[in-house]
Amino acid sequence: MHVVVASHYRLPVKGYGGTERVVVALVRGLAALGHRVTLLAAPGTQVREATVVEVPPSRIRDPLVDLATLLPPGADILHAVFPVRRAPSHPFVQTLEGNLQPGSPVPPNNICVSRNHAQRHGGSDVFVYNGLDPADFIFRPTKADYDLFLGRLHSIKGYRWAVTGAKRSGRRLLVGGGWRPSFRRNIRYVGEVDGKKKAELLAGARCLWMPALWEEPFGLTLIEALFSGTPVLATRRGALPEVITPEVGAQCDTLDEMIAAAETIHTRDPHACRARAERYFSHLVMAEEYVRMYRSLLDTGKLPPGRPTP
Repeated sequence: MHVVVASHYRLPVKGYGGTERVVVALVRGLAALGHRVTLLAAPGTQVREATVVEVPPSRIRDPLVDLATLLPPGADILHAVFPVRRAPSHPFVQTLEGNLQPGSPVPPNNICVSRNHAQRHGGSDVFVYNGLDPADFIFRPTKADYDLFLGRLHSIKGYRWAVTGAKRSGRRLLVGGGWRPSFRRNIRYVGEVDGKKKAELLAGARCLWMPALWEEPFGLTLIEALFSGTPVLATRRGALPEVITPEVGAQCDTLDEMIAAAETIHTRDPHACRARAERYFSHLVMAEEYVRMYRSLLDTGKLPPGRPTP
């Protein structure tokens, strides 16, 4: 199958860029499965598994532009990894990575990134879990003496819960994010991290704090931790219960519950964490599920239900 993946970003991303890294993982996965991949993306994009067609972001997102006019000959399906404002005159799907504003219409041929995400957007059951390449992470069963928070330092991400939890428990906490707050004592800010530095932090952490205070569409940092053999302390918001099980983490409703769960979080088996990520959230599993979506749309004109984790 010849799949054209469209993104308005320059790839691979520098910095965090969760959606951008999912796009690269999808391209890798499709190519590994034997499919031909063309990537429409911003100038400067270099992804060796795909034939890159450079398109300025302003053009690829222009509602007056029919994306079908940008496709190379022989393309079977277009996959836009951003909301398409104008339905292309060619078979297409699109992935919604974020949350829409309440009351906003769901885009046509839309695929969400978790069951919870789909149910909250039009009551749909069409979704594919995000995935990443396990080779990008370091698996380390022996952990260092620190907890970790990675993500935007915004109230909805719950970083204040992680900070308060560290202060009350006396545990050492490393915080990675996009701006420099002022912390004291056993809490250390490490800046915005990516690449090898982030992989090392994830591999060494006793646990990852994910105290989301909004409805997470997916929670990419969760699977980054699991690939690293690192268990997760999470709230029950959005898709988090679909990713985390008692074997690989703890799900809590209050800060007090999270502080209590932190006392035993280190008893989870790092190999179980890695195994769950590889079973449900690798780039190959994601690519296989998207191919199932493509084939169903081409054969029947409809998108099939997603396959939830047990």
